[in-house]
Amino acid sequence: MTPSARLLKQPETFRRLTGLTPVAFDRLLTDVTAAWEAAQARRGQRKGRKRRIGAGPPFALALADRLLMLLIYYRTYVPHAFLGFLFGIDDSTVCRSNRRIEPLLAGVFRIPERKVELSPDEIRELFFDATERPTNRPERGQKAYYSGKKKRHTIKHQVVVVRKKKTPGRGQKPRRLRIACVSKSFAGSAHDKRVYDRAGVVIPAGVPACGDTAYLGTGMETPTRKPRGKELTGRQKRGNRRVSRRRIVVEHGIGKMKIWRIAADKYRNPRRRHTLMFKNVAGLHNRMFAA
Repeated sequence: MTPSARLLKQPETFRRLTGLTPVAFDRLLTDVTAAWEAAQARRGQRKGRKRRIGAGPPFALALADRLLMLLIYYRTYVPHAFLGFLFGIDDSTVCRSNRRIEPLLAGVFRIPERKVELSPDEIRELFFDATERPTNRPERGQKAYYSGKKKRHTIKHQVVVVRKKKTPGRGQKPRRLRIACVSKSFAGSAHDKRVYDRAGVVIPAGVPACGDTAYLGTGMETPTRKPRGKELTGRQKRGNRRVSRRRIVVEHGIGKMKIWRIAADKYRNPRRRHTLMFKNVAGLHNRMFAA
């Protein structure tokens, strides 16, 4: 029995190890299988290919097991050597397998960087926030990646969370939060406002947007900042509480993304692959919590 078939018989354990339910995994596997077959067809037909189609040693693991291995890696962020021991393959094979599956996931999820791919009629409100996580000290540009807030080297992204409108009628399901955009990665010293300016997210016309005090001057709704040497009025404090109660949804969205430990723990992989990984985690979040 394959590892995926054995683990699918234990739904609770499956969710703890992957972050997805067996039903969500089956749906994702169907999409990834279609993307894999299309990618293999393109690879076999590329110009200059000398090896015949189907030549070479077969894969040690089925596609379902390779996808499972990548999801366990995202969920637990354990070393490749540990995954290789679990699945009976070499740690270098784990690395090669993950690198071939990750772009397929990105093609399935299609998380944009700038444009919110929902119609204004579906969106009730947009919420902006930036999140950063520790990374290895770079050999070059250490000052750029040093975060004065975290007191360590970090890498950050801007995340846009959408609260969709309620559907009319009885028996409606509660609104669920969706990760609509994930910016490219920025060095930890970049201010949230600078990240917003460089990301260039296109806000649909007529859709309200909300952010924290870092987004003052952007045109979106933000809390009132306390003046230096003065106090906020009671009305301003009540207004800030109202904004905070609405804006907390972006914190919830980012917090649920970090269920996958690869998006929360100290990042050990090449920084050039961080955006791809973070978008895939946003896609897993949407599959699990926004479907």
